[in-house]
Amino acid sequence: MKSNKLTIAGKEYNSRLMVGTGKYATNELMVEALEASGAEIITVAVRRVDLTQMGKGCMLDYIDPKKYTLLPNTAACYTAEEAIRTCRLAREAGLSDLVKLEVLGDEKTLFPDNEELLKAAKILIAEGFTVLPYCSDDVILCKKLEDLGCAAVMPLGAPIGSGLGIRNPYNIKLIMEAVSVPVIVDAGVGTASDATLAMELGCDGILMNTAIAGAKDPVAMARAMKLGVEAGRLAHEAGRIPRKLYATASSPLTDLIGS
Repeated sequence: MKSNKLTIAGKEYNSRLMVGTGKYATNELMVEALEASGAEIITVAVRRVDLTQMGKGCMLDYIDPKKYTLLPNTAACYTAEEAIRTCRLAREAGLSDLVKLEVLGDEKTLFPDNEELLKAAKILIAEGFTVLPYCSDDVILCKKLEDLGCAAVMPLGAPIGSGLGIRNPYNIKLIMEAVSVPVIVDAGVGTASDATLAMELGCDGILMNTAIAGAKDPVAMARAMKLGVEAGRLAHEAGRIPRKLYATASSPLTDLIGS
């Protein structure tokens, strides 16, 4: 179904799940998990990869560019200048013009620095990058990022790597009402039910890394996340019944077919 496709900057993807490449015990395990996830967009932390080793057994050599869309990210950047420089480096290395923009505020919470994020996004968009910004679940901020020309917004569900799941689903719903670009929940997912909830809310996609890579069985968890995303999206499209305080009989005695 066309409605099941995720569209970012005019390109369609069959999977609404995006996954990261960090924290795996081996590159071979990472490859297995990526395949099990069914993801088509794979994010790579540019500052944590030695780009000079590409073609020499670098982690990037294990990712098939014909199978996956690479999404370089600016993890570990704390200023707009650092993030901009990192994106330029990724483009020069031939990775992608599609970037996940992170500008962090502090090392303890890893929450984004909103002012620096807006500054970096404005410059990168002017330079022709397709920007997907990791941001707080702030409706006004997300609207400003859309107005700048970001191709999507990526509000956090919870702090990076926390596994707490979506802490404020009401803010996520408000963001979806406020913007017309895709809303992709990023950070905080712990298990498949968290992914399902994001999809049931109506989010366009979800990005995760630690929840898969840090699981006891990353490959099994990757498959669980794939199924959770698919189930949640299908449930959203199907339309759940309204919540009621009192019971309603499943087999009513009136309005029977043929009565």
